[in-house]
Amino acid sequence: MSTRSSTADQTVLVTGATGTVGRALVASLLAAGAPVRAVTRDPLTARLPADAEVIRGDPNEPGTLAGSLDGVTSLFVNPAAAGEFTGRLLSLARSRGVRRVVLLSTAAIRDKAAWDTDPMVFWHRLIEETVTASGLDWTILRASEFAANTLTHWAPGIRAAGVVREAHAMAASAPVHERDVADVAARLLLSGAYGGATFTVTGPESLTRRHMARIVSQAIGRPVRFERIPREGAVRHLMAVRHLPEGIAESVLRLEEEAAGRPAFVSADAERITGRPASTFARWAADPPPSLFTTSRTTSTGDQKTPCKIAACLVGSRMCKGNGSLTVPDRPAARSGR
Repeated sequence: MSTRSSTADQTVLVTGATGTVGRALVASLLAAGAPVRAVTRDPLTARLPADAEVIRGDPNEPGTLAGSLDGVTSLFVNPAAAGEFTGRLLSLARSRGVRRVVLLSTAAIRDKAAWDTDPMVFWHRLIEETVTASGLDWTILRASEFAANTLTHWAPGIRAAGVVREAHAMAASAPVHERDVADVAARLLLSGAYGGATFTVTGPESLTRRHMARIVSQAIGRPVRFERIPREGAVRHLMAVRHLPEGIAESVLRLEEEAAGRPAFVSADAERITGRPASTFARWAADPPPSLFTTSRTTSTGDQKTPCKIAACLVGSRMCKGNGSLTVPDRPAARSGR
């Protein structure tokens, strides 16, 4: 392993910089003293830290980032931003001298039985293969369900009626704080010690949907009841509330059905890499102002323009067609001698 450069000598380019993880990652990298280039389609509305170099560009059009990749040592790829053009972006990055890439992926890939049957898992697997074949020094960062997704999915119902509507009260997950994902990603981007490795970051405990609703209730200081939706109504609910095409909504429900009645996988990778335990869902719920669940607010998706939110991995997919099918990413030619 080569000697690490000092943090200040490393420049990191972050795609999806205004998303849930991207915004936290920019802050984490700046706190570590690293120069950051944050990519956004609209710098005027990005509201990124003043110390970040905000870059106007679109990962779906890699050529818009060509000049911005010069001098970059590490690249963070959020597939919600790069989508089917991930391979072209990586090829361009390699030609511009970028050495390292960290990909945000989904913990759902752990279920090998779903590789060829679940469209979301299949798509993320293809993106991972694209990254590992890129010729760059790669690291895969798989994340479990984002705790922050409850703001998007549950807040409207809680504000309107004090209710959480889901199909499976006992579906379990290990919701992860976006800051934990970002802090791990920052370590991976700034160190040469993790090349060729795959890590999974989760929350520290397996929680059912009903238990998560109780925790939110405690955080906001008002009753929150759980209301089970029959499966046929759940598909329509997912399509209306999460803006999912029918095929993706069906896939989300299948994953929830499989997660019902069994504990979720919990990983210690976050603590292993950062040196501190992952944040609990209760800690996350106490971090944002409770008014987020009780006062109407506009939810911004930042640079993620598509309405297709991949709830199982919560990274979103700009690859989703209107019928719920997924297009296949292009792949760069592998570099010989790797």
